[in-house]
Amino acid sequence: MTPMSAPVSSDRPFLNRRLAPFGTTIFAEMSALAVRTGSINLGQGFPDTDGPAQIAEAASRAVLTGLGNQYPPGPGVPELRTAITAHQQRFYGLGYDPDTEVLVTAGATEAIAASLLALLEPGDEVIALEPFYDSYAACIAMAGATRVPVTLRPRGGTFALDLDELRAAVTPRTRLLLLNTPHNPTGTVLTPDELTAIAALAVERDLLVVTDEVYEHLVFEGSHTPLAGFPGMRGRTVTISSAGKTFSFTGWKVGWLTAPPELVSAVRSAKQFLTYVSSGPFQYAIAEALQLPDTYYEAFRADLAAKRDILADGLASAGFEVFRPQGTYFITTDITPLGEKDGLAFCRALPEHCGVVAIPNQVFYDDKSAGATQVRWAFCKKTHVLEEAVDRLRRL
Repeated sequence: MTPMSAPVSSDRPFLNRRLAPFGTTIFAEMSALAVRTGSINLGQGFPDTDGPAQIAEAASRAVLTGLGNQYPPGPGVPELRTAITAHQQRFYGLGYDPDTEVLVTAGATEAIAASLLALLEPGDEVIALEPFYDSYAACIAMAGATRVPVTLRPRGGTFALDLDELRAAVTPRTRLLLLNTPHNPTGTVLTPDELTAIAALAVERDLLVVTDEVYEHLVFEGSHTPLAGFPGMRGRTVTISSAGKTFSFTGWKVGWLTAPPELVSAVRSAKQFLTYVSSGPFQYAIAEALQLPDTYYEAFRADLAAKRDILADGLASAGFEVFRPQGTYFITTDITPLGEKDGLAFCRALPEHCGVVAIPNQVFYDDKSAGATQVRWAFCKKTHVLEEAVDRLRRL
């Protein structure tokens, strides 16, 4: 018998050419570097503690009593869909129908992928705020659409959106705006005035909008305002969030989107051929989590705000220019004051210098030069871990 071998019919690479530019994610590379060097990993954005014990117990109870162990309903279990609509009403005064205007997904990542695959066609343009989470670029590419970045630029200690630049980026081919607020990696939170202008532009140019709002409960100054609540936006906006960031169970991969029935139906058509369904028992647990009292959300936000300040102050004392975030659990710094110019090289060398891992922001840019000297740090870690990281960074 002839040994099995990979079929080779031409010089064409195995990987789809749309995905060829992406390769292994920077998160995988830097996390592996953290393990290999025994460094503190402030790169990948996951907490080093679990969420509320009562929610973990709810998941255990669901498994042991047979809730969700078989395929859950395609749109998500009714208990979770109802809890999601109650959450949107409770915090934002937005009313949704749990039966027709909610879709549960395998994390926000699948919600983004399914939305873009469903709503885009080759030739469409998508405007995304740069720097952007790396899955945005990959999903736009898989849909065959064209990515048009609008860059958030450092100004006054934060990163700001130029509304004129946003307006100028819209062309007759623009189909969709992809927004992320609170924004990863810069920590910027779009203001009500900015959102008002974005909404007016979307209505004027008849654009769809997909909003990634996974850090909605991590706004340290001010508050989060969903774009869907602005005039003319509810019927054209897909609002995405997830349980991972709010309840510190990132491995459960429970996400969701809310939108009018026509948009939910379109996204569900794509989603059913991705994971079909997922996270059955965890859906029941997150339904309980969304009903936690305001004191949970307040304590969660206060804890992360204190950790932000520990790391931000430590980075400043180590010589970095620090952009103190308004939201999320990431801090962006500039390495220029340290005499450095290449964030990627800096991050690859950092573990050997002081035993800490971070992420170079340039991987989140199309214009690599715009983010060449920026580095992102995650502060969703135990306090003593952050304090140890700060001590190590002083070696710089």
